Amino acid sequence: MRREEARLRELGLWPPQGLVPVERQPTIPAPVSRATPSQVAATGAAASAIESDIAMLDWAALEATVRTCQACAIGQTRKQAVPGGGDRRARLLVVGGAPGAEDDQRGEPLVGPAGELFEQMLLAIGLDRRRVFITSALKCRPSGSHDPGPDPLAACSPYLARQVALLQPAAILALGAVATRALLGGDGGIDAWRGADARHAGIPVVVSEHPAQLLRSPVDKLRAWEDLCRLHDVLAASGTSSPRAVTVAGGDPSAT
Repeated sequence: MRREEARLRELGLWPPQGLVPVERQPTIPAPVSRATPSQVAATGAAASAIESDIAMLDWAALEATVRTCQACAIGQTRKQAVPGGGDRRARLLVVGGAPGAEDDQRGEPLVGPAGELFEQMLLAIGLDRRRVFITSALKCRPSGSHDPGPDPLAACSPYLARQVALLQPAAILALGAVATRALLGGDGGIDAWRGADARHAGIPVVVSEHPAQLLRSPVDKLRAWEDLCRLHDVLAASGTSSPRAVTVAGGDPSAT
């Protein structure tokens, strides 16, 4: 008998906790379940079928489908989906990253202070917000401020593709990194695409900061003004733009 065990017996503390020690058996890990090739193929086929169905929807059916969508985890935490809105004959499609808190509350895209700023930005190049169509790459607001990752973007991509196909705009304005990634691919920020001859489905894409970012960082407004000027030129080349307004907020475009 070991000395320690003998001492514990004298003190009435053996076996510990009143239990007789037993030899531990090695833990055998549970087998990992892996999808078979046929299961992967079935999943891909189901996704393709869903995309094909979405590609046949008209405006009303598309909006109704977005509002009831549960294709990703964000659908469990949103207040409501935000399909987008505006002029369905617009020549300009504006795409943001995801609905903000106020968008989520009201079910409308780009509202609140960011929306008010954006309206002034459009007016600065002679555009009326009521004559454009505004949507977002993600149709639901992610919880927190983290990057939504690829899965929600993939789930929403057929909706954005259908909106582009229905609208057939002359130009697309991508606001922020998430919208840019959804339209043009890649995983970087907007600077890689700013000023480039970028296209989505053959349609020119102009990349700029999201108005919410401009509210946080007014120093970026001057570059945003340059992006707007480029957007004006793209629209003018297609014959769909009004004459550019050259003054913003008292004549300083960076003061918008």
